[in-house]
Amino acid sequence: QVQVVESGGGLVQAGGSLRLSCVASGTIFSISAMGWYRQAPGKQRELVAMFTSGGITNYGDSVKGRFTISGPNDRNTGYLQMNSLKPEDTAVYYCNALLRKSVSTPRYSYWGQGTQVTVSS
Repeated sequence: QVQVVESGGGLVQAGGSLRLSCVASGTIFSISAMGWYRQAPGKQRELVAMFTSGGITNYGDSVKGRFTISGPNDRNTGYLQMNSLKPEDTAVYYCNALLRKSVSTPRYSYWGQGTQVTVSS
């Protein structure tokens, strides 16, 4: 019984900024990694950014220098700060959490429902 919920999407003009939130709730022992992916119509899902518990971050080539991932914090909330947005960033953004429900169970990946980001030119 784990739930991952994204929020913060919306409509923004090119050059603007948005901050997405990802909240993991339920029975959680630890979160090993939290990442953001996006999918535009007619395209495959692609990696946007990933944060691991060791503090390592990874970004897709198209967003390097513009997006910043943080978290998850003590409230199991992570963020994706998106700056200098371009129309090409328009997509549904999904949060993914890799977590354990207990110390004796394996890690499992959970997906959020997605939040729409639309960037106008």
